Amino acid sequence: MPPFQVSAIMEKPTTRRAVGGSFETQGTVDLAEFSPSENSSSLIAYGGNLRVSLGSCVFKEEDRDIPTFNYQHIRDFHLGAKVRSIAWNPALFLDRVFKHLLCVAGDDNKLRVCSSDLRGADTIKVVSGHKGFINDVSFESTEGSVVASVGDDCRCRLWSEEFSQQTEFTLQSPGMSVSFNPLEPNKLMVAEKGGKIRFYDMIAEKPFMSLETGGGSLLSADWSRCNPSRVGAVVGGEWMIWDITRSSYPQDKDQAHPQIGRVFRWSKASPDLFATLGGPQHQAKIFHLGHHQIPICETLPVTGSLSWHAFLPICAVAMDTQVKLMFAET
Repeated sequence: MPPFQVSAIMEKPTTRRAVGGSFETQGTVDLAEFSPSENSSSLIAYGGNLRVSLGSCVFKEEDRDIPTFNYQHIRDFHLGAKVRSIAWNPALFLDRVFKHLLCVAGDDNKLRVCSSDLRGADTIKVVSGHKGFINDVSFESTEGSVVASVGDDCRCRLWSEEFSQQTEFTLQSPGMSVSFNPLEPNKLMVAEKGGKIRFYDMIAEKPFMSLETGGGSLLSADWSRCNPSRVGAVVGGEWMIWDITRSSYPQDKDQAHPQIGRVFRWSKASPDLFATLGGPQHQAKIFHLGHHQIPICETLPVTGSLSWHAFLPICAVAMDTQVKLMFAET
């Protein structure tokens, strides 16, 4: 699928501006992450230097009395380290104490497990183990009983519910992305910077399948929740899509950014929607595999992540002292 429409009219734009809104944050933020669970879909976490904040973001699709969306700040966790990755526990209930609400990777090579009852009783547990920067962290997608983290130490580490290390996998290059999938229990995807994407059997604790990029620097990959046969990644300046039931090599690829792509995320609302971040000028783009249309594009001053809403085609991007909300069509 070409990302841009071909046209003989040279003045025709090659991108569309995003439709959506934003809300202000306290201080600069680099990451924003929606809760992936439908029973806590209104929750969003965002972080930057030394802290992560929680808020509630409700959209008009969920409440007809809201014009577009309504944001309310809930609380802050003060971490003492710059935030590099945020993972929500999928086993959240809004009417009871949140145990292990978030797991946050800091720039001091440590994980922080944030728990709260959202009424003032907060705890932060610091977890050590990685010997280099932690690039991604993910809760097991159904019960949140296992957490996986990957980093520059070329390790994927698996942590128990109480955050003692269960096991680790040795990687060939720095681990950049790690992902569970609720439709594929007991399986784990790990993407390495060198271009290898491996799937691990969590029971046997060994790899059983791998995907190839054909070269280039892989900085981000994601496993689709809508269609678990699809894996996507940004490699160099291209996006790549695999159908893991057909081949270990990409089924489709095209240019995502003139410079290197840094983030790839599948939408949770549609199997055909995905978003990327890359250079120059910190561009955020939304693509649709089913439509030969101009992608939605925003140029943002500061950004380090993308996150899709649990069931709406809405993408959150951290930008300086705001969280930008980009609305897409399915």
